[in-house]
Amino acid sequence: MNVASRPSNLNGLSALVTGGSRGLGLLLAARLARRGCRVTVAAREADELRRGAAWVQERTGVSLSTVVCDVRDREAVEWAVGRAASSQGGLDIVIANAGVIQVAPVASLDSRAFEDAMATIFGGTVNTAMAALPRLRGSDAGGRLCLIGSVGGLLAVPHLLPYSCAKAAVGALGEGLRAETAGSGLSVTTVHPGLMRTGSHLQAEFGGRSSEEFAWFSALAGAPVVSMDAERAAERIVRALERRRTRLVLTPAARAAGLAHGVAPATVTLLSGVVARLLPTASPGDRGESHGFEQGHHIDRSTPAWTEKVRRLGSALNDRAARRYNQQTPGPPTSA
Repeated sequence: MNVASRPSNLNGLSALVTGGSRGLGLLLAARLARRGCRVTVAAREADELRRGAAWVQERTGVSLSTVVCDVRDREAVEWAVGRAASSQGGLDIVIANAGVIQVAPVASLDSRAFEDAMATIFGGTVNTAMAALPRLRGSDAGGRLCLIGSVGGLLAVPHLLPYSCAKAAVGALGEGLRAETAGSGLSVTTVHPGLMRTGSHLQAEFGGRSSEEFAWFSALAGAPVVSMDAERAAERIVRALERRRTRLVLTPAARAAGLAHGVAPATVTLLSGVVARLLPTASPGDRGESHGFEQGHHIDRSTPAWTEKVRRLGSALNDRAARRYNQQTPGPPTSA
């Protein structure tokens, strides 16, 4: 049976979602559970996993399996994939979603920031995909692999350069795997979301003038016209999996940006330069050296500074999403 003739109904299939304890990963796990999948979620924090599993069960009535796993550790990922397959009677769907968001001007960074982003976002996706492929090839339903990229992988976003580089690599991986599995019983779907209201601004890490970086990022990520409702995004992604779509770009702004970059890359780069000049400058003394990142949870928002006033104007919906989607407790970034 070829891919085109495989049934689209996900009921009864087994699924693994990395970075599934909060944010988009949590919502994807819930959507799969509602469709009758046997779902395992993987993340780095056991307490966060327990809260996420309880969140899904409360809303869907379905119990999830959980596994503690750092996607940067190849052996740990192989163990987690094997455990999910053995406990669920095989593996039919794998969503590689775990990641990290670092927001800072390049003048506040050194190569370590790029290494961290590549190790978590790209390395974690590679580890997950390579461990999952043999299991997915053996799926009677025809395996489905989903890689979560980003609009940042379609064009470089100012102050998100390590993230953009790693997500671009994820996009290339998805295209290459799709080409090399063509004609088999396995499908590969690469998703490039734009801004989504997942509450990830509290888990993101900010460098340079961290409070100002936090302000613009959280406000933009929560703006109703620019960003997308996370529940709607999760539903679109699961539908793409059902239909075995090759590529999905979410939000009109992300589609327009990707198209513009493909047609006129030099012009888009010039416009990105204009945007970069509007963003906060590097902290005094920064000379391409990372001075540490501050997680959104720990940014001081107690003083009525103009940055916090601006942030609140755009981020009300995103703050609400953080409370809804298990983003409130500080922890290691594992989900976009």
